[in-house]
Amino acid sequence: MPERSGSAATTALSPLLVRWLVAAGALSLALRLAISVTFPITGDEAFFYWWGVYPDWGYYDHPPMVGWLIALMRATLGDTTWAIRLPVVLLPLAIGGLLAWALSPLDRVRAAWAVLLFWLAPINWLNVLITTDTPLIFWSVLSAALLLRAERREKMDGTAWRLYALSGLFLGCAFLSKYFSVILGLTYLVYFALYRRERWPAFVVLVLCALPGPAINIAYNMSHGWSNIMFNLYNRNEGAGFEWNKPVLYLALMVYLVTPIAVWLAWTQRTVLAAASRQHRLLACVVVVPLVFFALLSLKKVVGLHWVLSFYPFGFALLAFALPLEKLKACAVGMAVFAALHVLIVAGLYASSLENWKSTKLYPQIIRSYKTAEMLQQVVAPGVALMAHAYTPASIYGYELRTYVPVFGPGNFHARQDDMLVDFSLYQGKTVRIVRMDAPRIEEYQPYFDSVHVLSFSQDGVPFYAVEGKGFNYAAYKSGVLAPIYSRYYNIPAWLPMTGCPFCERLCGEVRCTK
Repeated sequence: MPERSGSAATTALSPLLVRWLVAAGALSLALRLAISVTFPITGDEAFFYWWGVYPDWGYYDHPPMVGWLIALMRATLGDTTWAIRLPVVLLPLAIGGLLAWALSPLDRVRAAWAVLLFWLAPINWLNVLITTDTPLIFWSVLSAALLLRAERREKMDGTAWRLYALSGLFLGCAFLSKYFSVILGLTYLVYFALYRRERWPAFVVLVLCALPGPAINIAYNMSHGWSNIMFNLYNRNEGAGFEWNKPVLYLALMVYLVTPIAVWLAWTQRTVLAAASRQHRLLACVVVVPLVFFALLSLKKVVGLHWVLSFYPFGFALLAFALPLEKLKACAVGMAVFAALHVLIVAGLYASSLENWKSTKLYPQIIRSYKTAEMLQQVVAPGVALMAHAYTPASIYGYELRTYVPVFGPGNFHARQDDMLVDFSLYQGKTVRIVRMDAPRIEEYQPYFDSVHVLSFSQDGVPFYAVEGKGFNYAAYKSGVLAPIYSRYYNIPAWLPMTGCPFCERLCGEVRCTK
């Protein structure tokens, strides 16, 4: 049966709760806006920026949604850091609105508490980084919110069918954001299999409406050497194995994200929480199934903080519907104190100067981020192609120059969009400067140029270098770097059908190269 709540949905919110909501929403938004304008671009953000410059149906690492989002922001608000970050700055407000819309029919007051607890989580005060998780979180929560509303419909009328269909459509959009959306689909399967078998036709409609997302992704992978599959299932998982600290780190991560006070209250009120889970079964599934999935995954992989964020809001919702009101007030106060500590730390960081960081290991990276323009002024020269040795600096330099900067050398399994975009044969005979923060080994570059020497520079006391190679030898680079890249990252299973592979076609003129 559809979920029910004992409280009336029309219960008025207390003035105190309204003030808390306004304060948390407005203050956290102001802080995110301030950070988004002043904090320098990160390597990942700069990497995704180029997805927005070159929109496509997919990219080497992930499906295309964040690239489309950045392209939209550039086209409408301009090519600025604050503009491309605006979606993530506004994201907590959007998620709060979706939580309120989905949960208010159950209990308007507790829905408001769910929004408040979510807004008080420290990550929603500090996170301004545009990543693949930004659209994933939005589409996942929207899909789940629609399903929650659909499950409130006692009859399978036209409105119910539309809600199920839209839930599936936006699940497909989540899939076009990141593969972790599959866990949400698994959650839906578990829920319908355990509790709503009488509505299997609705689940089938949901799945059918989600299929365009995977279809687009499969078509892209077939024409691009299955790069998403190679990255997510093969290349990034080599060497993964059990280590006792991985599940411990996952547990610590969850305690931090949920906040210690909320975890403590959930534990002390676990009987009440279990009862609420039985009453609100879909909500419980959206929380428990991903938690169990990531717990199992943590036995072999280090679970990243951002991996769980698309399911994160519903944990606070379940807590809001479980705890007694006096416990919710205590939870909100504790979370507010925890968030305030983070705000104080951020204020302290902004009050510091570059000089204060000179003695730390982070100082070179800080200079690279805050003094990028000054560094590049020393390195850039007319007629010289600028490159970097890894994707993080290459992306940051390219973002500053608004000119794509390739990665010279093999790189690693992350961020190999270069393989799709860069044709190194175009640099034949040219002069290239490869910027590095560490002292280079010149012998690593000599096979690929007629002559090589190292240029030394300094920025705010930080030495950095540029390997200047004259007369780039593409044939040598092809055999010494590109061919090993093919063997290492394009070991595509023969059973996967392929219609194209840009890297392979440039390397050997075929969709599959002969090893």
